[in-house]
Amino acid sequence: MMLVSWNWLNELVNLPVSMETVAERLTVTGNEIEAIHRPCERLAGIVVAQVSSIVPHPRSGNLLLVDLDRGNGSISCVTAAKNLSVGDKVPYAPSGATIADGTVLSDREFDGVVSSGMMLSAEELGLPDVADEFGILRLPEHLGAGDDAVKALRLDDFILELSITPNRGDMLSMRGIAREVIALFPEASMRKGDEPVSLGDPDWDFDFKGITLEDDGCPVYLMGMADRLKIAPSPIEARIRLALCGMRPVNNVVDVTNLTMLALGQPLHAFDADRLPDRSISVRSALQGERFVTLDHKERVLDSSDLVICSGDSSVALAGVMGGLNSEIEDGTTRLLLEGAIFDPARIGSTSRRLGLPSEASYRYARGVDPELPERAIDYAFSLLKDWGCAEVASGVARAFRGDTNRPVVSLTKRKLARITQWDDMEEASSILSRLGLVEVEVSENGCVRSFKVPSYRPDISIEEDLVEEVARIRGYDVIPSRIPGCSYGTGKLGAVTATSRELRSLAIARGYVEVVSYSFHSPKYGETLRLEDDPRGRFLSLSNPISGELSVMRSTMLPGLLESLRRTLRSGWRGPVRLFESGRVFRLDERDELIEFDRISGLVYPGKDTRSPYGESVVDDLLSVKADVQSFGLSRKVRFSFVQGEEPFGHLGQTAHIVYDGAVIGFMVRLKPAVESELDLDGPVFCFEFDLAPLLEDPVLRFGQGSSYPPVFRDISLLADSSVSVESVIGDVENLADDLLDKVRLFDIYEGKGIPEGKRSLAFSMAYRSSDRTLKDKEVDSVHEELRSRLEEKGYSLR
Repeated sequence: MMLVSWNWLNELVNLPVSMETVAERLTVTGNEIEAIHRPCERLAGIVVAQVSSIVPHPRSGNLLLVDLDRGNGSISCVTAAKNLSVGDKVPYAPSGATIADGTVLSDREFDGVVSSGMMLSAEELGLPDVADEFGILRLPEHLGAGDDAVKALRLDDFILELSITPNRGDMLSMRGIAREVIALFPEASMRKGDEPVSLGDPDWDFDFKGITLEDDGCPVYLMGMADRLKIAPSPIEARIRLALCGMRPVNNVVDVTNLTMLALGQPLHAFDADRLPDRSISVRSALQGERFVTLDHKERVLDSSDLVICSGDSSVALAGVMGGLNSEIEDGTTRLLLEGAIFDPARIGSTSRRLGLPSEASYRYARGVDPELPERAIDYAFSLLKDWGCAEVASGVARAFRGDTNRPVVSLTKRKLARITQWDDMEEASSILSRLGLVEVEVSENGCVRSFKVPSYRPDISIEEDLVEEVARIRGYDVIPSRIPGCSYGTGKLGAVTATSRELRSLAIARGYVEVVSYSFHSPKYGETLRLEDDPRGRFLSLSNPISGELSVMRSTMLPGLLESLRRTLRSGWRGPVRLFESGRVFRLDERDELIEFDRISGLVYPGKDTRSPYGESVVDDLLSVKADVQSFGLSRKVRFSFVQGEEPFGHLGQTAHIVYDGAVIGFMVRLKPAVESELDLDGPVFCFEFDLAPLLEDPVLRFGQGSSYPPVFRDISLLADSSVSVESVIGDVENLADDLLDKVRLFDIYEGKGIPEGKRSLAFSMAYRSSDRTLKDKEVDSVHEELRSRLEEKGYSLR
């Protein structure tokens, strides 16, 4: 947000249009005026008066009787203020005048003496921060008795609240706004041009050793010096200007840096030269964990991405954000070093946010400051100090540069201008860009291509589309002809992840699940709750700027979001079953601490606190019903999953399975450990699944064939297999060893117990034999079936 003084803007620009017109044009061209204020609008009838005499009140020892010359006669006024002297000029509100809070004054009697109106303090004028002493506000000597105080002090100002987009750091100054207004209104003109400033090399009566830039985060650093400094309040006009623009006046040094920043957009920082630990300046990256005490008397713990200003081995400022307590300007400061520098916007913005130190300076640095501005800003600030008569400025400035500061050249083509704006007047486009400060450096023979040198204060312009945008917005978006977008050749198509997620969402809802959408980050406590301390998923990626401590790490599994949703549901009093699912991304760190992301789908099933049903326990969810859901997800995409017994840190040992596809584990299916359920205050079993979407992303290839018109012939087979061998593995062996006549294999019985050796189980399968070209005879099927039995025995299976 930038507060723009209308009076100040008119001092810079000759504006033949109204304030309302300027506000409207700024808004429609991308710099929105959010509000217009008149801080002192209630003031009326206030004049300048001069104190002619001061005598004690005849009956009250705490009051004074003051005679005032209003230019057209004298008046007597009673006051309790003790700060006045004969000859002082003061703001005077006669009877009938209105002060800042809307009070209309009248004559008033004080112990038998009538006071006609009153002399005003800064607070009564509506600007309490302007006061430099307690009591009546004393005015400059050059004001004449009887002058209109509101006009003389420029209190008749309007303040425009300008919303600035992050790419337009050049608009955070009165000079930048003046340039924008000149571009918007060709009939306007700058009252005073920007003359080149060259302050020369330093010729100081001070043994300064120089500036060293050790980090690329500071490409430009300049420093000027002023001696015989007298710390005092700024002139009242400067204090009023600062107050109207939302800044609190402090003293002449602080005020001059703030006025320069508001005028030109360059933040400055002042050091007490005699308090610097060493007569040199360097800029470097902070050490990780380095501690530094800022001007607000608070110790800050720095990060290696922060930039610090050093004098010798000591840090004296947090670059672009706040100065240090060890080099602060004090009332006894007599020698001043003034810093004007350019810092990396991203790093200053990051430091300001991380340390919670927002300031007008960091706000500008984070949006980019003109690299050619520091020298002009130092000259502007020192000119104010000289005009105020409070310092002697040493000639020249010390300089240090690092990196390339060349300005880019960008070309504009007639073809692209016409294609985007439906308008191709290159002469007018060139005129618009020149008003914005871009210099035309080259024109093609046919005039269809023009190249422009971009001014240093517009880093947001780097490609041709930026030039087209500038032309379009200054010319006016409203004059671009409306048109219907052209037809696209062909229809759009959803991405594989989105399309698959939609299909699975429909299936999950059809199977009774409710979709939840949770944050992609959660509390780090889930690492301990889910027993992930020794699991790769327990290496969470921490957020640098979390919403809260409970949402500070990226999820490596989707279970925390589902479990939190279940806990909130149960806390609300819900007793029935809960079936939740979510699709999204998980984030993990690999062995090299590099981020990898996976698209996954996850679900949670909770049978409920009250599982009573007229249909019996068969309708209550368990791990097998969850397995059926997972299988249905795969089959909907023509993918068949297999399941093997496995282990998960948070899974019940006897009810945990891995989901396998193409020989690789892609997910899990578990019942949570009772200990985990207890820690989460979940009364009853909780079943969860989660697996990668990757195997489901490819569109399934559908194959069609002629159904056989010949009937199958069935035979059964029963065999013993190790309990650790999966049914899918046994079926695979059967299919690999069987003749081509085997059509289908179906498991119909599993038995363990009496008569079966320990570590073994009996598996019974139904075998369907079929031919596509004839009806099989029993003798032929018996032969093939016996051959299969022999091969299985050779494989090591015991047939029953």
